[in-house]
Amino acid sequence: MTCQNCKQNFAILPEDTAFYEKMQVPPPTFCPVCRFQRRTMFRNERVLYRRQCDLCKKEIISIHAADKPYPVYCNPCWWSDSWDQTATARPYDPSRSFFEQYRELVRSQPQVALVVDLSTLENSDYSNHVGHVKNCYLLFDANYCGNTHYSTSLNACKDSMDMHLVWESELCYAVINGTRVYRTFYSEDCTDCHEVYFSKNLTGCSNCFGCINLKNKSYHIFNEPYSKEDYDKKISEFALHSWEGLSEIRERVRTFWLTHPHKAMRERMTENVSGDYIYESKNAHECFQVRGVEDSKFCTRLNVKTTKDSYDYFEWGFNAQRVYECITVGEEVDSIKFSFFVLHSFDIEYAMMIFFGQNLFGCAGLRNKKFCILNKQYSQKAFVELRDRIIADMTQRPYKDQLGRMWKYGEFPPYDLSLFGYNESTAMQYDPLAKEVALARGYPWYDTNPGAYKITLETEKIPDSIMDVTDSITKEMIGCVTCGKPYRIIKHELELLRKFGLPIPRACPDCRAGARMARLAPSFFHDRTCAKCGRAIQTSYAPERPELVYCQTCYEGEVI
Repeated sequence: MTCQNCKQNFAILPEDTAFYEKMQVPPPTFCPVCRFQRRTMFRNERVLYRRQCDLCKKEIISIHAADKPYPVYCNPCWWSDSWDQTATARPYDPSRSFFEQYRELVRSQPQVALVVDLSTLENSDYSNHVGHVKNCYLLFDANYCGNTHYSTSLNACKDSMDMHLVWESELCYAVINGTRVYRTFYSEDCTDCHEVYFSKNLTGCSNCFGCINLKNKSYHIFNEPYSKEDYDKKISEFALHSWEGLSEIRERVRTFWLTHPHKAMRERMTENVSGDYIYESKNAHECFQVRGVEDSKFCTRLNVKTTKDSYDYFEWGFNAQRVYECITVGEEVDSIKFSFFVLHSFDIEYAMMIFFGQNLFGCAGLRNKKFCILNKQYSQKAFVELRDRIIADMTQRPYKDQLGRMWKYGEFPPYDLSLFGYNESTAMQYDPLAKEVALARGYPWYDTNPGAYKITLETEKIPDSIMDVTDSITKEMIGCVTCGKPYRIIKHELELLRKFGLPIPRACPDCRAGARMARLAPSFFHDRTCAKCGRAIQTSYAPERPELVYCQTCYEGEVI
């Protein structure tokens, strides 16, 4: 097939065709990469605004800017019975495109301010896509966390900051992909470790610094063993309390890591899988950051078990099955297609913000409803007949965008149905684009208004050592060394940095998050050869990246 968007060729394999037939959908006309990008344009994870609730008029935090042309309700109002979910219902007009009518419905229906499990949040107003969290700030896509900030994709973490894809961990900082780690800093791909600094791919280790590919080791520096006394003395010489010392050692460590092999796929407890960061999964292919996934393909960030029989699915899981071309869907769902933010529902197509629903098509903002089309209620028989007619209309008279791309039944909604600009959306995290590039590709863009905050402290004026930083820094607006935008140091952040003995960061939370995403291999997969045996492999490490990438056999033969 040739992708409608990027014009590159892509393959549809026999097992893919079997899945599409089971889901009763036609094969896609966009390649996997463009399908991923298209879905993630519909999700704003981390861009927050102040605005007014359009129902109670209180000032709130929301993922929707104040000047967006649709109503937004705070979470208590949205979940209340003080407004009519079906007030915007409309009959289907066969003379017009379904997607045009669906777009009008979505923009007339009140949107919820944040994607959160509100009743389980405590003192965590500035977080999104979270549940069961307490005293958290700028935390995204996380559950069961406390006193944790500036992080994404966490589960059961406490007193930690600046992390991505971390489970059951405590007192950690700047960790990527960690499970059951304690007092671990600036490290990646570590499991069951404590007192670890600047290390990668460690299992069952303690008191290690600058190490890579170790298992059940203690008191090692750059993979060399030390006595406890010599280890402690050497660590103190690195002067991690200062920004100068930290920056110097960080570059040295990453250079050292590049001299050692990297496994083509990070996985654990898997059978017949392909992708990266894939755990406790079976028959899952081209998946990225998933756990508990079976018989699925092209899935990303499904970190709550389990997910089965699903394709092209971004975020959530939790007893989900037969999900296709969806984003932010989960918790006891079955047969969900082309939808965003759906839970406890089944037999849902082309829908947004659906809870405890069934047999819905082209709906938005409904709870406890069934047999609705464009939010209008029908009998079961009338629903089935009209659904079949709409699908036929979508196939015979497809929606056409400004660049000539065609949307028939079976494709995720067109770009211009998204409520967010490309620069607000999750897509920007995975594939950053300049405004002119995004617009040339027909993607939406939103020009944000700069905040009224003025920089009161330049980064070069921040004390080099954390030991010289006073409480007054929490009152300053610091200029980010990367993007120039102002950012704050919150009280609990300062307390943790003092406890860790680490300096004040010189970049804002968004730029630090971007740096973590750059450290992750992207969620797209490449053909490459093993750096040792020359065997063909598939990996998320692009061919131009400098890492030495080994196939599974060579890696295990040399490292384990």
